[in-house]
Amino acid sequence: MQASLHPVRHTYMKMFRASALVALIASSIAAASADPMAVTPLTIKSGDTEHVFTVEVADDNEEIAFGLMDRESMDADKGMLFEFAQPRDPAMYMKNTLIPLDMLFISVDGKIEMIARNTVPGSLRTISPGVPVKSVLELNAGKSAELGIKPGDEVIHPIFGNTDTDEE
Repeated sequence: MQASLHPVRHTYMKMFRASALVALIASSIAAASADPMAVTPLTIKSGDTEHVFTVEVADDNEEIAFGLMDRESMDADKGMLFEFAQPRDPAMYMKNTLIPLDMLFISVDGKIEMIARNTVPGSLRTISPGVPVKSVLELNAGKSAELGIKPGDEVIHPIFGNTDTDEE
């Protein structure tokens, strides 16, 4: 003997399945339409030398919070630029970050205020410049020392208003 579903229970199950399907489609559409990070060129002027990188720009709270977490590598000429809406004294850390990084803390005029070199993957230690900054640039660990980049050098990028083609 086969049991049959009660008509009301059967209607609720159909409604539940339909609701679940709508939720799945909506989340898929939201994920597909999520705004990917902009990828832009960035130049660091160090003395008479210019160093050019291609950076992802993290400029909303979700992108800033996630950063470079869970990435196993980054090309030598790449980086991530965290742009804050208002200057702030950021508290950066390396939770779930798998690669060692240099963190360059940059003022509103594009000058490097401080460099945290060779940060430790997975560390929960807070890294902060102790002063408000407009952004933080993350590069592969050792890159700033290799290129002779130091505090006082200038970072050229549209967010600092110091390029010929600023698009803010």
